Amino acid sequence: MPSILAVDDSPSMRKMVSFTLTGAGYQVVEAVDGQDALEKAEAHDIDLVLADQNMPRLDGVGLTRKLRDLPRYKTTPILILTTESSEQMKQAGRAAGATGWLVKPFDPNRLIEVIQKVLR
Repeated sequence: MPSILAVDDSPSMRKMVSFTLTGAGYQVVEAVDGQDALEKAEAHDIDLVLADQNMPRLDGVGLTRKLRDLPRYKTTPILILTTESSEQMKQAGRAAGATGWLVKPFDPNRLIEVIQKVLR
């Protein structure tokens, strides 16, 4: 069963993402911000990272950059979940090594679809 690291500083958002993912049969590890996510990523075997962009301590793009520096996360899919859909933001995400970009509020079915696609 693939393990997904869900990173969001909003407890309600984490709950919603977690509920959606566990309902689809994924194992979920939750993190409250990018720094927490980095520690959890080193402690667990993660198959995919779903990270919010705007977070305290370390944002989604910063987290992506740091994860890409770790050999075991070089090719792990990283999806950034954000309310920002500007082209500039997407380019920053891509430059950091993000696999994809999802805009909030997300559609649960769409989220599962994208995850299934990148985990293939």
